[in-house]
Amino acid sequence: MEVIVNVNNFENEVLKAETPVLVDFWATWCGPCRMLAPTVSAIAEKYAGKVKVCKVDIDENVPLAEKYGIEVIPTLILFKNGEEKARKIGLMTANEIESML
Repeated sequence: MEVIVNVNNFENEVLKAETPVLVDFWATWCGPCRMLAPTVSAIAEKYAGKVKVCKVDIDENVPLAEKYGIEVIPTLILFKNGEEKARKIGLMTANEIESML
């Protein structure tokens, strides 16, 4: 299950997480984001307990989008120990996402 994160809980949910965190930066109006959503959900289920999966709506969290330089969505960023370890942009397959993990 994905965790919805925002400017208020990003630090605790992502940066201070014990496990690696995959963050999906998306928006409701973004077609490719909606197409990617089921794949991200499947990854969240498959890796439950090993990788936390979070979603950030960039329209509701502009400061986070700006801080992480999100210019194209969907953008997936893998954080580990509070640091960005990998980034992929655009529509991708489950295998491409798993290669980040």
